[in-house]
Amino acid sequence: MRVVMFGYQTWGHRTLRALLDSEHEVVLVVTHPQSEHAYERIWSDSVADLAAEHGIPVEIRNRPDDDLLVPLKEAAPDVIVATNWRTWIPPQVFDLPRLGTLNVHDSLLPKYAGFSPLIWALINGEKEVGVTAHMMDGELDAGDIVLQRSVEVGPRDTTTDLFHKTLELFGPITTDGLALIESGRTDWTPQDRSQASFFHKRSDEDNRIDWTWTAEELDRLVRAQSDPYPNAYTFHRGQRLRITAARVSKGVYGGTPGRIFYREDDAVVIVAGAEARRGTSHGLAVERVRLDDGTDLGATEYFRTMGGYLTRHP
Repeated sequence: MRVVMFGYQTWGHRTLRALLDSEHEVVLVVTHPQSEHAYERIWSDSVADLAAEHGIPVEIRNRPDDDLLVPLKEAAPDVIVATNWRTWIPPQVFDLPRLGTLNVHDSLLPKYAGFSPLIWALINGEKEVGVTAHMMDGELDAGDIVLQRSVEVGPRDTTTDLFHKTLELFGPITTDGLALIESGRTDWTPQDRSQASFFHKRSDEDNRIDWTWTAEELDRLVRAQSDPYPNAYTFHRGQRLRITAARVSKGVYGGTPGRIFYREDDAVVIVAGAEARRGTSHGLAVERVRLDDGTDLGATEYFRTMGGYLTRHP
């Protein structure tokens, strides 16, 4: 089949690689310009460069505006494949190919439509994550499901771990989905919209630690914002302090959320949880921190004495 691919970053790069290795002919690639957004500088393998290496025409767009219709029609695709495309694709584009548009999204739709699904899923304690290939329609990430594949979330997985696990699914689910479409299948599975959730882009504010969250929730936040993602952070004595490694404390600690309280093995326990005053909550055992100048320190090296508070603001 003649394929036009809309794709961006490493997800798009991996999908394009799979298409290039398949029996299909990639006739045009559409990608976004490079971005300075903190989350879009991560996993930023260039789709444009890979296409150019193989002599494939490239259109660079923030959005698929009307002027894109000319090269799209000239390409005469049988199908469009979209992967990690960051803006809405209108009906005059996704309905243009005779077989429609297959979108590949890194969540188990209908849950976690939108942005940063792996981070949000890890924060929320999901037991599995995955990838969905679905037919694009007028509502973002809401079309009928062609294929869906999942992987388990391990007890100490980070978002980085989940990225690598799910990235391996992108190429196979794309080519397998195209095989089903080419076979003439149209009996796709409608999404249960009563189960749908739609998430916004992550920003600096989303990484700010709220010490009234439980230790279990904070542990997941720290793992969700693992390197190379922007780390979860708090403030100590007016300075930003990033938490790069932590775990739920072994002991139960009572008091006021944010209190720098107790050395536990190689960690320093910070009182956590809205109910911490009752003395029934675990704390967050902070293992490693990072200063604003990039210096990495063990928590026991940084917190020389106990006492004082970690806060949401300077």
